[in-house]
Amino acid sequence: MSTTRRRVVATAAVTLTGALLLASCGSSDSGSPDGKTLKLWHYEGPDSAMGVAWNEAIKEFEKTHPGVKVKFEEKGFEQNQKTAPMVLNSNDAPDLMEYNKGNATAGLLSKQGLLTDLTAEATKRGWDKKLSAGVRTTSQYDTNGVMGSGKWYGVPNYAEYTMVFYNKDLFKKYGIAQPTTLDQLTAAMDTFVSKGITPLADAGAEYVAQQYLYQLALSRADRSWVDKYELYKGKTDFHDAAWTYAATTFADWVKKGYISKKSTSLKAEDAGVSFIQGKSPILFSGSWWYGRFQTENKFDWGTFLWPGSDLTLGSGGNLWVVPKGARNKDLAYDFIDITMSRKIQNLLGNKGGVPVGADTAAITDPKAKTLIADFNTLSGRDGLAFYPDWPVAGFYDVLVSETQKLITGSEKPDAYLSALQTAYDKGAPKT
Repeated sequence: MSTTRRRVVATAAVTLTGALLLASCGSSDSGSPDGKTLKLWHYEGPDSAMGVAWNEAIKEFEKTHPGVKVKFEEKGFEQNQKTAPMVLNSNDAPDLMEYNKGNATAGLLSKQGLLTDLTAEATKRGWDKKLSAGVRTTSQYDTNGVMGSGKWYGVPNYAEYTMVFYNKDLFKKYGIAQPTTLDQLTAAMDTFVSKGITPLADAGAEYVAQQYLYQLALSRADRSWVDKYELYKGKTDFHDAAWTYAATTFADWVKKGYISKKSTSLKAEDAGVSFIQGKSPILFSGSWWYGRFQTENKFDWGTFLWPGSDLTLGSGGNLWVVPKGARNKDLAYDFIDITMSRKIQNLLGNKGGVPVGADTAAITDPKAKTLIADFNTLSGRDGLAFYPDWPVAGFYDVLVSETQKLITGSEKPDAYLSALQTAYDKGAPKT
C-alpha cells in the first residue's frame, strides 16, 4: 500500500462491481449541488472496518440530506490506481473517491491539477485539528506533488500500520512462544519449515512481498533514512547497509523456505486467504486486514509489532479526494465530515480499524483495543515509515517485478538493488 498498502490488501482484491454511474447534474463552479446524487467511489471490502463504517456513513448522509442519494461504485485498488488519471480527466469523474496517499499517487494527481484544494475546508471543518502530525503528512502536497507540506488535497479518516499476524493455535501446536526478537521469529520459522510448513504468507504479484523487504530495511534504518527515501531530504543509496541487508535477507529467506518460490504469482488476496484458512502461520501485513480476520478466522490469532525495529510501514489511511471536476463538491465535503464524526469513528474502531477521532472509552472489543494501543506505541515513537512504492510514480510496478525476480532467484540482490536505484533516480525530483 500499502501502497500500500497496500497498501492494497483485502481491498486490493476487490473487483469492479456495479454498472457505470451516470454523471450528476449541476455546476461545480457555483458549488450548488443538484440535490439528487453524490457519486462516491471507494475500494474497501464490505466486511472491512472501513467498509462497514462508510456504509453507515452513507445511511447517515442520506438521513441528514433529504432527497439526496449516494450512488456508490466499488472499485478495485489496482484498477483504480491505474485508471484514475484518465477517469478524472473525463466526464465520468465521481464527486468523491478514495485514493492512495503518497507522492506517486495522490501527489502526482495534485501536481497534474486533477484534485480539488481542500485547505479551506480542512480549516473550516476542523479536520486539521483532528489529525496528528504523522497522519497529516499524507494530506498535504507541495507544487511538485511531494507530501508533507503545501495545500490539502486529501483527508484520511483512519490510520494504518503493518504488524505480524500469527496463528496462535499453530504456534501452540508446535510449542512455539510468541517471538519478541527477530532471532526468536527466525527460530519459529525454522521450526515450521522442519514440520513441512511454509511459515510466511506471501504475494509476489502485489504489494505483500515488497513490504516484507521494506520492513527488513527499516529494521536497520532511522528517521533520517526514511526522510531521504520518502521526502528527498538527502541522497538515497540502494546499496547502503539497510537496503543491502533487506535484499540479501529476503533472498536467504526464500532459500530457507520461509517464503515459497511459488508465491511469485500470488496476489494479496491469496496471502490473506492462506492465513485465514490456517495454511500459513504468519502474515506480515496491514491493519486493513483486521476486520476481515475478526470475521473469518476460525482459530485463535494475535498480532505483534515487527520485533527489533522502531520503524514499520504505516501512515494515515487512504485519502478522501475530491476531483477537480466534481459536480457536487459541497456534498462531498459533508460526507467527509460525517466519516470524521465521533459516531462513525467509534464504529470504525470497534470493527477493527484505527480511528483518528474516536472516544477511546467507546472501543470495547479487546483485539481492537490492542490494535489501537500498538498504533499509539508506534505513533509515540515516530515509528510510521510510510510505504516503499511512494517516492516516485510507477515505482510500485518496478518493486513488484524486481521482487518477483528475487523470489525466483533469477536476479541477485546486488542487481535487484541496482534496478531499484535506476528507477528511483529516474523518477525522483532533480535537485
